[in-house]
Order: sequence, then C-alpha cells, then structure tokens
Amino acid sequence: MSSVDPIRVGSVSEVPEGEALLVPAATTGTVPITVFHAEDGEFYALDDRCTHGAASLAEGWIEDDQIECPLHGAAFCLRTGAALTLPATVDTRTHRVEVDGEDLLLYPGTPASS
Repeated sequence: MSSVDPIRVGSVSEVPEGEALLVPAATTGTVPITVFHAEDGEFYALDDRCTHGAASLAEGWIEDDQIECPLHGAAFCLRTGAALTLPATVDTRTHRVEVDGEDLLLYPGTPASS
C-alpha cells in the first residue's frame, strides 16, 4: 500500500493504446509526469523529461514496453524507467499508476514497483 493519495488524471478511454497523457506539475505537486498506455494494454508512468535532454517523453513514440525520446532517440523502459539506449545513460523515475473502473489513478513519487 502507498501512503500517498492517488490523483485521478483521466479515464481509460481518454488514453488509447500507444498514446500518452501529460500530467502537469501543477497537478502532480512535483514534476510533470506522463502516463503511457503501452501496446501490451498496461498503463505506466514516468517523469516526463528525458534524462539526456530537455525533451518531453509525452511527445515520444511508444513501441512495445519502451518510449523513445523525440529529441535524440534515447529509449526508456516503461516498466522500470531504465535508460535502454544512448544518448541517455541515466534512468528516469517510475510512478505507480492504477486503473480503478474507468479512472486512471496516479501516485506521484511512489515507484511503480511498490
């Protein structure tokens, strides 16, 4: 269980597979976070900024369980946040996201694995 209260960031139908939803810092209370609907049907959440450059991962491309940065092509694992390809060498943070009925619930600052 998490001690952080979840934030309802939208509904499942608002984020089709292969698409992303950017949640601004004003909503998360921390940093911008992107919720991704991967091709496996699962939802994942990562910090929105590429760790290599100042690019929004929400504008990247989802393939399988990876997101590719739109600026220089670095790929990150949606499940773990691991930097998978250069030029990124630093992992990004994951955040727990859950589906409750039609609602997407985000737990900013709570790692996906907890």
